[in-house]
Amino acid sequence: MSRGRSIPSSPCRYACVYCFARKTHSYLDLDTGLGFDSQIVVKVNAAELLTRQLASRRWQGAHIAMGTNVDCYQRAEGRYRLMPGILTALRDRANPFSILTKGTLILRDLELLTQAAEVTEVGVSVSVGFTDEELWRTIEPGTPSPHRRLDVVRALGEHGIGCGVLMAPVVPFLGDSPEQLRATVRAIAEAGAVSVTPLVLHLRPGAREWFMSWLARHHPRLVGRYERMYADGAYAPTWYQRRITRQVHELAAEFGIGPARRETPRRLPRPAPAPPTGDPEQLTLL
Repeated sequence: MSRGRSIPSSPCRYACVYCFARKTHSYLDLDTGLGFDSQIVVKVNAAELLTRQLASRRWQGAHIAMGTNVDCYQRAEGRYRLMPGILTALRDRANPFSILTKGTLILRDLELLTQAAEVTEVGVSVSVGFTDEELWRTIEPGTPSPHRRLDVVRALGEHGIGCGVLMAPVVPFLGDSPEQLRATVRAIAEAGAVSVTPLVLHLRPGAREWFMSWLARHHPRLVGRYERMYADGAYAPTWYQRRITRQVHELAAEFGIGPARRETPRRLPRPAPAPPTGDPEQLTLL
């Protein structure tokens, strides 16, 4: 059994230019550019399948991570309302889980999150890589503004759910100046985040081509610098990543952001497994 499981996700209307999940759209023989931004695959039976999986005698209660590929609180969730059923299933089985989101829709499910946190470990992180409004409008055109996302951090904290911030991505040459890093970490601290974790932009195949095309249109003078910085692969050089991490950690200490505290979760007793009734069934979320 692995340490945790992720619920697979579909393409995303947030249309973030840099999104590494673009490559996953090709698994469905769909376009990783505009198609990723507009052709949304919805797994309408996700809650039912999860409920069955959690009830299986083979399930050992592994941590479930949501939002690790694309956002589970993007616009389609407002119509299909899959997350209340998913959170209810996790709460009822006291199964630990975490959510990473750029969406404000998570506040709709605040009551369910609070109930789940009473019986198991619940982790919530919001992604805010920068607070620069101009950069946000061009590189994350379908997302709520960074300040609205920080309002989510604040609201969760006010209801007793400590929320961390994934400061991602830190965008080289566009969002990494000392002044920009300071402004972002200050805003994160003022929102009451319990932790901040920087992550420098990485450009995997699929995302790399789309991002470089965007860069050539909006910031042509930077194309050569990016080609040199990412010449060895998807990740920025180690020295650069370490520099950004050090700067952000120093700023976090200055503004009083400490590490997230882990509390021992309360567990509900698991019911005795039902006797097998036949051959095991292979489930799929597709």
